[in-house]
Amino acid sequence: MDNYDYDLFVIGAGSGGVRAARVSASLGAKVAVAEERYLGGTCVNVGCVPKKLFVYGAHFVEDFEDATAYGWETGDAEFHWPTLRDNKTREIERLNGVYNGLLTDAGVEILAERAVLTGPHSIRVGHATVTARNILIATGSWPVVPTFPGSDLAITSNEAFYLPEFPRRALIIGGGYIAVEFAGIFAGLGAEVTLAYRGELFLRGFDAGIRRFVLEEMAAKGVSVRLMTRVESVESVRGGLRCRFDDAASLDVDLVMAATGRAPASANLELDAAGVEVAPNGAIPVDHGYRTNVRHIYAVGDVIDRLQLTPVAIAEGTCVAHNLFADETRCVDYDNVPTAIFCQPNIGTVGPTEERARELYPELAVYESSFKPMKHTVSGRSERTLMKLLVNAEDDRVVAAHMCGPEAGEIIQGLSVAIKAGATKADFDSTIGIHPTAAEEFVTMREAAR
Repeated sequence: MDNYDYDLFVIGAGSGGVRAARVSASLGAKVAVAEERYLGGTCVNVGCVPKKLFVYGAHFVEDFEDATAYGWETGDAEFHWPTLRDNKTREIERLNGVYNGLLTDAGVEILAERAVLTGPHSIRVGHATVTARNILIATGSWPVVPTFPGSDLAITSNEAFYLPEFPRRALIIGGGYIAVEFAGIFAGLGAEVTLAYRGELFLRGFDAGIRRFVLEEMAAKGVSVRLMTRVESVESVRGGLRCRFDDAASLDVDLVMAATGRAPASANLELDAAGVEVAPNGAIPVDHGYRTNVRHIYAVGDVIDRLQLTPVAIAEGTCVAHNLFADETRCVDYDNVPTAIFCQPNIGTVGPTEERARELYPELAVYESSFKPMKHTVSGRSERTLMKLLVNAEDDRVVAAHMCGPEAGEIIQGLSVAIKAGATKADFDSTIGIHPTAAEEFVTMREAAR
């Protein structure tokens, strides 16, 4: 078949799908996007954007407390959950409109329908069937809830953004970044928070020193962390929910949130109709150009389960568009991808953990500094900041930077450019710091800690 309805048909209007569609259309392709839920995907609707708005809201309680040390009389502060929730929703709705405009202005046809494959070049959208020379699957991921008696009583991060009432007591199950972030959000907004994780220490895969530091800071902010703990069951009781753990302890709360990971959302796409292979965990395997095992069918973003990060999905979608319609051979460089976790205080990181770096670089020098931020020398708050640089002593190259402290993500973004460019420790040392800032510590650490 030489005549197709579209040059590119995208299933999923999240970050990766929208970028691929827009760029492809700008390169002259006829493009359609099918989205059955909401424009913008997880990030805009139930992920990065609303989450960070909640983090801002949760931090005001400390700002009010610290203000008194700076001469401000703020009076009694009171939090009103519906105001934050509804203002957040209005902003998300505004962004949905922005995405609609971006796609429409680019000439992309938007189909607000469920789409499934019916063959290598054919898609059923609602009750119609269309054809496409190329198909891109960009359906993202979806929260996973573990199975235990009463697990249906638990919410996920999706529902957390739209709670009818704010909980007085909350249990969060999990040890990933979503669990840690929401523990800080709920605690900052006034709930009594318990985080239960089955492992020895949460945030597996991140630098061990940073993980231990975050545990200390979370405990100091009043979050009760139960490590090496599994939830056995949840049941409804008068006044809330009763959670039982594997050590026979129990806890009564108003809300249980399962933040135990996200799985690629590849089910129910009828991929087998086109012969697309799927891994046991639901991920769609792709090659370096994001092509599946079926020629002309591609996949990007969370559904390929490489790095579940919005900017990565955007970069992958950009590559697909240029490779298809500009005759290029782009692919994403996954080395030194910076990321941030918006727990409180924030984590910012780029490059390997200290543990991994020791395997890669036998002569590793670790520069580390922990200090009280200048703001808290007056406020009296006990919160501290941790910064770490990892240097390959063989060539003096800075191979990683890790930070836990206010605005860590903002600071690490700049450092990631230097590390990506191959900057040496001598380059860092010869850079004049901006004083007084926390960020200047990264260019003033002179002696290796180990």
